[in-house]
Amino acid sequence: MHELHAATRMVEIAALGERLSALRLCEAEAISAVRRSLERYGQLAAVTLFSERDGLQIIDGFKRVHAARALGWATLVARIDDVGAVDAKLRLRELHDRRGLTELEEAWLVRSLYREDRLPQPEIARRMQRHRSWVWRRLMLVEALDPLVQTDVRLGLIAARAAVAVSRLPRGNQQAASAVVVRRGLTFRQTESLVDDALGLTDPAAREALLVHRLDGPAITPPSVPRPSRAVRGEADWISGDIVRVRDIAARLEARLLATPLEVFAPAAAELLRDELARLSPVLRALDGVIAAVTRQAEAA
Repeated sequence: MHELHAATRMVEIAALGERLSALRLCEAEAISAVRRSLERYGQLAAVTLFSERDGLQIIDGFKRVHAARALGWATLVARIDDVGAVDAKLRLRELHDRRGLTELEEAWLVRSLYREDRLPQPEIARRMQRHRSWVWRRLMLVEALDPLVQTDVRLGLIAARAAVAVSRLPRGNQQAASAVVVRRGLTFRQTESLVDDALGLTDPAAREALLVHRLDGPAITPPSVPRPSRAVRGEADWISGDIVRVRDIAARLEARLLATPLEVFAPAAAELLRDELARLSPVLRALDGVIAAVTRQAEAA
């Protein structure tokens, strides 16, 4: 366990708020790695908090808190910074100066300062020591990106870099493009290629048709790269691949929902997640019914 000193103290994990978690990505794989580290070495670094009227809020250490909760820990060592909400957000960026936030996390931070805290863009640029054009680009990125695609990122279905590439598309095409990336497991470069191909079509109907075709069509490879010869995949191969993907995604989503209650998100984000989960439930029930039916048929054959 982290050694206590004058600047730190033990805090109850259950009392910690996660309002700023909406500005961070917290992948299930990363939480698992932190959990293994806590089990093996104990807590090596204090979490960073700030105080608000309704209690202590986390600035840095979300993965440590989630992992400690999963392990059943009741307390963690923490340092409490004497800052307000705006400075806490800026402190979040400072604490990740070496490791760096993703481009999308920077965009969430800028939007929060601009929309929630009403800071003018020039003031954000000054306080973040960035050019005003950088602030504008980050704000335009998150404002242009479909909220459902941002939800896909938070759920770990699509990488942040891939989502940034998808943001170049018109909003009406972004959900379809994200679905292609998720289902096909596209890399960042393949996602960029998909977006370039879609943007090369000026007709919206043709662009939509391309994305529908790519959802179930052949693998995407750059035109300059010869397509390797390989056996044609049969329907059994496609079904097997989908089963593996659904199982992995379901396990990841279950872990995230258990580790992070919806109440920690901003009200708009929490409402969006509740709506999406409500729409997901009948889909999963229908799938479960189909699975039961086809397995019964196979057993009876």
